Amino acid sequence: MKMIYKPQEYRIKDERMKPFIDESEIWEMLEEADASKENVRRIIKKSLDKNRLSLQETAALLKTEDPELIEEIKEGARTLKERVYGDRIVIFAPLYIGNKCTNNCTYCGFRASNKKQKRTTLSHDQIISDVKALEDNGQKRLILVYGEHPMYDAGFIADSVKTVYTVKSGNGEIRRVNINAAPLDIEGYKKVKDAGIGTYQIFQETYNREAYAKYHISGKKSDFDWRLTGLDRAQEALIDDVGIGALFGLFDWKFDVMGLVRHVNHFEACYNVGPHTISFPRIKAASDSTIDPKYEVSDEEFIRLVAILRLAVPYTGLILTARETQEIREEVIRLGVSQIDAGTNIQLGGYSEESREEQKLDHEQFEIGDTRSLGEVIDELLDKQYLPSFCTACYRKGRTGEHFMEFSVPGFIKRYCTQNAILTLAEYLEDYGTPEMKEKGYKLIELKKKELKDTQKVEQLEERLELVKKGERDLYF
Repeated sequence: MKMIYKPQEYRIKDERMKPFIDESEIWEMLEEADASKENVRRIIKKSLDKNRLSLQETAALLKTEDPELIEEIKEGARTLKERVYGDRIVIFAPLYIGNKCTNNCTYCGFRASNKKQKRTTLSHDQIISDVKALEDNGQKRLILVYGEHPMYDAGFIADSVKTVYTVKSGNGEIRRVNINAAPLDIEGYKKVKDAGIGTYQIFQETYNREAYAKYHISGKKSDFDWRLTGLDRAQEALIDDVGIGALFGLFDWKFDVMGLVRHVNHFEACYNVGPHTISFPRIKAASDSTIDPKYEVSDEEFIRLVAILRLAVPYTGLILTARETQEIREEVIRLGVSQIDAGTNIQLGGYSEESREEQKLDHEQFEIGDTRSLGEVIDELLDKQYLPSFCTACYRKGRTGEHFMEFSVPGFIKRYCTQNAILTLAEYLEDYGTPEMKEKGYKLIELKKKELKDTQKVEQLEERLELVKKGERDLYF
């Protein structure tokens, strides 16, 4: 089937590689939004029918202050997540490759003017050591993170991706490498794509130009438009899996939720595909950083914005990072999160170090809130009947970009993903799980198989599960 998007038209026409944010339009929508019970409930119902919301509809949810309606928004998000994604949670880990940076972003420990930061770029051998340590813990999906520096050009990024893919430790291997790095030109993206990357992430940080200029003092990142159109150039280079995000706490959180939805509309209008993921990290402490507390996002506001994003973009993956504490992560996972990092260590070379008892902010970008091991996170997910997934099947089967939406929008992706999640969980249990975890995990697998039997045949799944138990790996649908 061919996806047919119906993006809205706004004051600034959506054109490829051209800016599209109109601040006054966003403010007017927030001010004039109809937050009546009747309208808010209509909007929730529209989302539950798996339709993306317009900016005006998103503004109505953001304007709502009625406690009863806020609870209905949260409940709607929980219901929508179950309908689209089921109980699976995709797991990955970040691997920081280098923290040299020519930018001066006041909130970031990596900024060029921070003399306290220990500058490190992982060598070929150091990358191998860290990846081996990650594989020995059971990781299958990584996102590589880089500062913005001439050293970290497209060729360097491509080489580090290729290095990661070469590392095999026991049954361990990295099957998908995503990228979080500076915007490139089109030729640069092509070079990185040829290395076999998955998603390319660029966070706009804030969609308000004035606030953006305040925080991004110098360096290439100070160019708002270059960053805003960065993923357009990725699309032009045929990287159809892209991830957007905002750093909440830099500016009014409601404005930046609107900015993210406006960005979604831009991709749909120009490239006939939405972003694969949206991230929504909150500002955290960093080495020698300066943050204006005026726009601090409270826990309750954070929970609300996640619920609203889930309703606004039903088919886009939502990524929750280890910046948040275990308690907050447990709360917002229920509201629509589909991916989390686990076993996270953001110190350069930190995965292969003997001890990781405490963070060293002068060696890292920011403070993280959830320092649990991968095994501890998986154990908790199993306790709560979530299905941990290391699945990378869509990327090997070509279900990316527009093709991913062709599967996900009708609801087929939940069916594929559940079976593949079961297979990757079985791999983890066989290779890395304790006896107690294996017992717990296989009980959950049996429960999920019974649920699948209500709608489809599971004979092939059962056959492949037996093959996994006998030692075969990387089986998927």
